[in-house]
Amino acid sequence: MPENSIDKTPSSEVISVLNRLCEDPKNRVFIVSGRGKDELSKWFAPCEKLGIAAEHGYFTRWSRDTPWETSALAADFDWKKTAEPVMQLYTEATDGSYIEHKESAIVWHHHEADPDFGSCQAKELLDHLENVLANEPVVVKRGQHIVEVNPQGISKGVVVESLLSSMVKTGKAPDFVLCIGDDRSDEDMFESIVCPSNSSVKLPATSEVFACTVGKKPSMAKYYLDDTVDVIKMLEGLANASLQRPRPAVQLRVSFEGSL
Repeated sequence: MPENSIDKTPSSEVISVLNRLCEDPKNRVFIVSGRGKDELSKWFAPCEKLGIAAEHGYFTRWSRDTPWETSALAADFDWKKTAEPVMQLYTEATDGSYIEHKESAIVWHHHEADPDFGSCQAKELLDHLENVLANEPVVVKRGQHIVEVNPQGISKGVVVESLLSSMVKTGKAPDFVLCIGDDRSDEDMFESIVCPSNSSVKLPATSEVFACTVGKKPSMAKYYLDDTVDVIKMLEGLANASLQRPRPAVQLRVSFEGSL
């Protein structure tokens, strides 16, 4: 199924609450996503002050009008020549699946396939790719109805640490950090903020840190919200509070791989 046939454009409600949060100069709001930078740029064009990390942090920009920064970690993508033929085999054998090509990654989608068969194929594909790419500088992971191959050193956890480190170095260390996500790939992000011993970033001891997953499930996040409706309600509450009273710097991360 062509990926562009699936409309996941963020609603006007989402755009509105993000802009309201960004209006407070003490807030720094980022969308951290596995999606490509062109798609995210188009989706969030109305959000002038919103930061975006695309392709799990391979591309990053701090606002709409600042240039994209590209990770220096990955330069050689010859491994795609090995991964794509393997994915093609599973695409041909799985009705409703397709391959997505990103600048830094390659993804096999199966959300339109038979749920049981698609899940079984995804597990087999994961094992197959890990075998043929064992000596390549890549990581193979499963997400929500996907199997994705990314360069090593590129993850949502790494990009969140990088963003927080930049804030600390410029004297703008946040006293409140909130990360929300609904995908397996968001676990890297949660781990980076809830396990200080594993992080290269040292936030002030007074910083309050919250990791929140969407849907009740095993997670590194201590908190959860039932669905994206509840997420928007909470963000609206934060936006209202943000505009009502002065307070120190806040850092927000929102990452919805399949829900906006």
